[in-house]
Amino acid sequence: MKVILAGYNVDKEVIDDLKKKSPHREDVTPETLSASYARISRDPRPVNELRAVARKEVEEARRSNQTIIFKMGHHSVAEHAVFNFDILGVSRLAIEEIEKFRLCSYTEKSQRYITLTDDFVIPEEIKKSGHQDIFVKTVKSQNALYHKLFKRLKPHFLKKHREMAADPKTHSLLEGWAKEDARYVTSLATEGQLGMTVNARNLEFMIRRFASRDLAELKEFNQKIYTLAKEVAPSIILFTEANDFDAKTYGEIREKARSFSAPAAKNMHLVSLVDHTPEADNKLVASLLHTSSDLSYPQCLQKARNLKPEERRELVELAFKHMEFYDFPLREFEYLSLTFDMVISAACFAQLKRHRMATLTAQGYNPDLGVMVPPSIEEIGAREEFFEIIDETDRVYFSLKKRMSSGAEYVLTNAHRRRVLLKVNARELYHISRLREDATAQWDIRSVAGEMSRLAREVMPLTCLLLGGKDTYPDRYKDIFGRPPKLFPPE
Repeated sequence: MKVILAGYNVDKEVIDDLKKKSPHREDVTPETLSASYARISRDPRPVNELRAVARKEVEEARRSNQTIIFKMGHHSVAEHAVFNFDILGVSRLAIEEIEKFRLCSYTEKSQRYITLTDDFVIPEEIKKSGHQDIFVKTVKSQNALYHKLFKRLKPHFLKKHREMAADPKTHSLLEGWAKEDARYVTSLATEGQLGMTVNARNLEFMIRRFASRDLAELKEFNQKIYTLAKEVAPSIILFTEANDFDAKTYGEIREKARSFSAPAAKNMHLVSLVDHTPEADNKLVASLLHTSSDLSYPQCLQKARNLKPEERRELVELAFKHMEFYDFPLREFEYLSLTFDMVISAACFAQLKRHRMATLTAQGYNPDLGVMVPPSIEEIGAREEFFEIIDETDRVYFSLKKRMSSGAEYVLTNAHRRRVLLKVNARELYHISRLREDATAQWDIRSVAGEMSRLAREVMPLTCLLLGGKDTYPDRYKDIFGRPPKLFPPE
């Protein structure tokens, strides 16, 4: 066996510095990796030799990429080219759209840990509407209350958690709690930043999708990433034009839906389980038997149904026996699914959307669904101030919405809600539960994840035996096996 490190991501400024100190080279591009890997299936030479050929013949490599991707339809070769982007000065609203793409990687500036300044995006739609003054005034009022709330919440948390506050090392954590609750009053226009890693195939998909979007901010972002990527890899980003499928489909469905839509419910369950795999525990057992035997799945399912309850539990416990808090359940758990209809805040959605292996679709933000008020806001007696800003925000939003086809939602806050539909398999639910039910998780999504787990246990109790945050894992494991797991979550 021979394993060769063919390449790795290097900071673009390092590459530029090296290029300045060296003679001009055409092969400083990820396209040569795509071209050489594309030839593996039909060329008998070792892949490292194919890479050497591609580096020597860059124009030929580019023509090869275009032929393979465009004429032959093998887009997967573009996945070998990887880009990193620094993204600064984009709104929270735009970040929600950027982070929709499932197979990309993102790390975002957190509003939990960083004190926000008053930087915010003024969308082109707002500027052209002639209502920039009222928009800016509203966002500045929100930001002013953010700073006021933070100053009051910080001593509140220090006092409320005196034992923790006795250790100076915990002050940054308590201060973070104050920041995360104060930020509920800030707008979706608030500027953020993130790092994004994306392969060329998914970058092309992102560019094509955004070319069809209405928001000017997304169009500007789209043009910037396209220009930067095209400069270094023109042969593997090909299908980038707007198309009717992306531009029109949801709009036409939305227009049709208006003819039979009912008003949003005023009293709603914030988390509802609306669909799930029937006989989930039996099907989990059947899937485990199928992997571990020579039987067909129908035979395994019949056997699972015929087992005694204690026998089914024993088999499921074997699937958990050697798990540690960082392990995920076996892949057989993916055959079971749950669908949740949820009404959640923008702050909660910002975290939920990071679980990109789940299926998540969302309606627009809707002030008629109310807002999520952090309990700490009530505790410091700031509810009235909070709702003064929310009421002002709602008035401005509805005024803007009457005059604009898109862009009014920028003025809404992290407290405002939207309805989402989330489908997860049981394995992904474990991931959400481990991360979001943990004691260190933010309270809003912790509450949502806890309710998801509670509802899941009602319909698939065996499957959900070890659901829970990292902090409760040792106790849950001990309840089942009578002993603690080998490893414990770090403090």
